[in-house]
Amino acid sequence: MQTAPNTDTPFTTNLSPIKKNILEAIGNTPLVELHKVVEPGSATVYAKCEFMNPAGSIKDRMAYYIIAKAEEEGLLKPGGTIVENTSGNTGLGAAMVAAVKGYKSVFTMPDKMSQEKIDALRAFGSQVIITPTDVPGDSPDHYVNVAKKVAEDTPNSFYMDQYHSQWNIEAHELMTGREIYEQTGGDVDAIVVGTGTGGTVSGIGRYFKKMGSKCKIIGVDPLGSVHYHLFKTGTMPTPYVYKVEGLGEDIKCEAFDPSVVDEMYQVNDYECFTMARRLVREEGLFCGGSSGAMVHIACKIAKEMGPGKKVIAICPDSGTRYVTKYLSDEWMKMHGFLEPVKGLGIIEDLIDADQTVVSVSENDSVEAVIAALRTNGISQVPVVDGNGKPTGIIHEVDILRGLQDGSASSDTKIGTIAHQIGGLLHPKARVEELYGIFETDHVAIVIDSNKIVGVVSKIDLIEHLSKINGK
Repeated sequence: MQTAPNTDTPFTTNLSPIKKNILEAIGNTPLVELHKVVEPGSATVYAKCEFMNPAGSIKDRMAYYIIAKAEEEGLLKPGGTIVENTSGNTGLGAAMVAAVKGYKSVFTMPDKMSQEKIDALRAFGSQVIITPTDVPGDSPDHYVNVAKKVAEDTPNSFYMDQYHSQWNIEAHELMTGREIYEQTGGDVDAIVVGTGTGGTVSGIGRYFKKMGSKCKIIGVDPLGSVHYHLFKTGTMPTPYVYKVEGLGEDIKCEAFDPSVVDEMYQVNDYECFTMARRLVREEGLFCGGSSGAMVHIACKIAKEMGPGKKVIAICPDSGTRYVTKYLSDEWMKMHGFLEPVKGLGIIEDLIDADQTVVSVSENDSVEAVIAALRTNGISQVPVVDGNGKPTGIIHEVDILRGLQDGSASSDTKIGTIAHQIGGLLHPKARVEELYGIFETDHVAIVIDSNKIVGVVSKIDLIEHLSKINGK
């Protein structure tokens, strides 16, 4: 093994048992061997317990580093305000730093995030602005764009910009990557890391590559996020909503360096939550749903590698943020992740692979769309752009309303009155996920590799359930 270079920085962990302040307690999290969730005959799997950082997540490292660098560069001055878009964890880390250093803080969060995170941020004295989850990345209501606007309008503020900051990568290269290398002596065969902003996997990857390590750096992305598709094809897919928090993204992030990532895997919500619950109940690790994603993939890789190899799964945050979510049996049942035990199958069971999906162009006229609905005997249809990428959905009720109130005429472009797609699902998603979608939408759009491959309606679900119950 190579000796780690001398890269001491002000951010090197203080190993003294006495700390000057809570910020010196960031890092030096343990590696814990897993037993019950790992199949016999597999490689050894270790959990890197990042939920043991003082504010409860791996994002403490990056938040501390970025704020300290901003101070060094004169971008953040005494009495200033820290502004950031966050799924909660970066915000909590930054709020902790702000409390210690005397800064004000404002955070924007999508509305799918847990109430525990929102309450915790406010407990630190932070202002929290909640934004809609299911909006495109270029929408002014997207939480990233709201944060940018807040920073522009707030005097003496610093926008952390975690999704695009190279300091994000540096934090995990100099802190997380180095720490894991020193803990293992470089003797590890694979490290499994989530791709949110991309900073963690990129920083760890850079450190291990610079050390000449042959360790495989594995990225994990949830179905609905964009990172996996970008890594595999270099093209931007259409993101769709998923429930696991702190993992994946719906925009391209400059803090993600795919050149230091060896392979990417996808996970669905069910895999994330069921493994996370097992970690709590069988291994005693009170961690979040994204930890379930990493351990699920780590166990899969460990089974392929076999005995004698070592795999590390980064466990990013604490289960304390999700007591009313995936740790709640009622929440799991409500969203189709618990019961019936036999399961209802996957979405592709409800669609005909040989059937051509009817769609209309966003530039088609209302008159043309009415004709398409009549010809195909349907009441709603997806709206796509010139590349076949879904941009919305139009229902006959929307057309009727537009013609009634005068907001549309026969030659109006349908894209101007189409509404946003509320339910996008991958063919491998669980049928149970349709329940939540049908509470607010007439149909679910099934998308794979940026193309529509099916449309599932309530009657499709009814027929599917009828077949299952008839068996």
